[in-house]
Amino acid sequence: MNSVTDLRNQFLIAMPGMEDPNFDRTVTLICQQNTEMGAFGVTINRPIDLTLGDLFNQLQIDFKDKSLLNIPVVIGGPVQPQQGFVLHDAENRWESTMPITDNLAITSSRDILVDIAAGKGPKRFLLALGCAGWAPGQLEDELQENTWLTCPAENHIIFDVPYHKRWQDAANLLGVDINLLSDVAGHA
Repeated sequence: MNSVTDLRNQFLIAMPGMEDPNFDRTVTLICQQNTEMGAFGVTINRPIDLTLGDLFNQLQIDFKDKSLLNIPVVIGGPVQPQQGFVLHDAENRWESTMPITDNLAITSSRDILVDIAAGKGPKRFLLALGCAGWAPGQLEDELQENTWLTCPAENHIIFDVPYHKRWQDAANLLGVDINLLSDVAGHA
């Protein structure tokens, strides 16, 4: 296993040959990484048939802003699929907010949902159910196997780009047309 620099606030872009269906054609934001705990991230481009309005109804959270009704929820990854994670701008903090950068954070406590419903939440956010996790050294091994491309994350891809374009647009940050890459990895 080779050491990899800190991947926090990096996109993991699944290579075309990704065999794990949980990550096929995904973009995952790495929120935390260290040698003791491994890595933790949230996939940002897999909307599911669940909206923020549905979630508020299930959690019995009253909401005023009807525009919230149709905001899609994404599958954040295969780990803890019932746990909600909110990626958001970092202007405010909530009970369990973890900073990723000076302008991006992730929160997993209910209080952020209550504030979003009341119109007091972050201006930009993405709600994910579940997350992605790697044991110490696992992600580094996957990178050595050419499973992922990596590049610095950009908030506009997380919050503004349509879900179906995020995989290609993230790869474009590297100057790569990911659709032209082979699905067979090799090593020189």
